[in-house]
Amino acid sequence: MINNKDFEAIRKELNSFEAKREETIQSSRSVITLSKQIIYSVHRNDLENALKLIKEIKEKIRKLDRNKSYDTGISSVAFQEYVEAIAFYEIIKNKKLPSKKELDVDVESYLCGLADLTGELGRKAVHDAIKKDFKSVTQIKEVVEEIYGEFLKFDLRNGELRKKSDAIKWNLNKIEDLVFSLHSSSRM
Repeated sequence: MINNKDFEAIRKELNSFEAKREETIQSSRSVITLSKQIIYSVHRNDLENALKLIKEIKEKIRKLDRNKSYDTGISSVAFQEYVEAIAFYEIIKNKKLPSKKELDVDVESYLCGLADLTGELGRKAVHDAIKKDFKSVTQIKEVVEEIYGEFLKFDLRNGELRKKSDAIKWNLNKIEDLVFSLHSSSRM
């Protein structure tokens, strides 16, 4: 009456799914951790360490399955954090924003990562203002302004990407206030 071989095949399929799911979770956590370390290194101006970590993260991101979520959203977060970290490094080191194609990620991961990037750029602007590097603060404001201008051209539905997009405006406002304060205090 019951086909035992059929149930055996189902068990193997479920076990395989669970193994791949766990692997995805572990790999994603590793990518997220490396992303945070890259960002921290860039903030400390330790670009040599950041580059070493970038090589490591690129190897790990290649291994993440882009086509399956395995009932978890952590791989999506990992791709977003990856975009944020690499873009932050590239803007600070090379004055260049990497393209979606260069990072080899989907649209939502790319845009969410860029939206998060503006928060890190805001932090960098504050650190640079403390060091009296006003030229850098102005350049950061211009980059965030450009990103915000591009996001304004999208018709985003309500959801995570929309919320992150709205956060760009607040990050830009904070940087603009910082620039205004710097200009006001330099006139006194």
